[in-house]
Amino acid sequence: MIVLGIDPGYATVGYGILQYEKNRFTPLAFGAITTPAGLPFSRRLEMIYDDINKLIEKFSPDVLSIEELFFTTNAKTGIAVAQARGVILLAAQKAGIPCFEYTPLQVKSAVTGYGKAEKKQVQELTRCILALDKVPKPDDTADALALAICHCHSSGSALSALYAGLK
Repeated sequence: MIVLGIDPGYATVGYGILQYEKNRFTPLAFGAITTPAGLPFSRRLEMIYDDINKLIEKFSPDVLSIEELFFTTNAKTGIAVAQARGVILLAAQKAGIPCFEYTPLQVKSAVTGYGKAEKKQVQELTRCILALDKVPKPDDTADALALAICHCHSSGSALSALYAGLK
């Protein structure tokens, strides 16, 4: 299974692409899509959509794992992230890729075994699980890889089996 993990944003979209076979992870690619602050917002969304499509075309992921949107105090930022997330989900939908959403608690639990783990703990364990020399930067990239790991650890669940049966 090839999983495209996404940490959504509009200035920086972290991505991580993992192959998962026989309980083994192979990182295929990871990095960040960035958009310049001075551009019109609609152009930034277009850049995200285009770059996600390029990743989909190049790696043909079986699934997309994306962070569920969590609003804190800044609704304006949350709405912008939601719009970026929307174009990412649209790209996956148009490519026929099933999307799975995970909360930060689910990701932390899947990677560290503890839902209240610190961000640095999640990043370090992500590095260890993937046998990387160092924690990927920016943080959005490490988070995207953690989202991909989360899906791989969750994909054997009864819920995932039920979803696969509906396709």
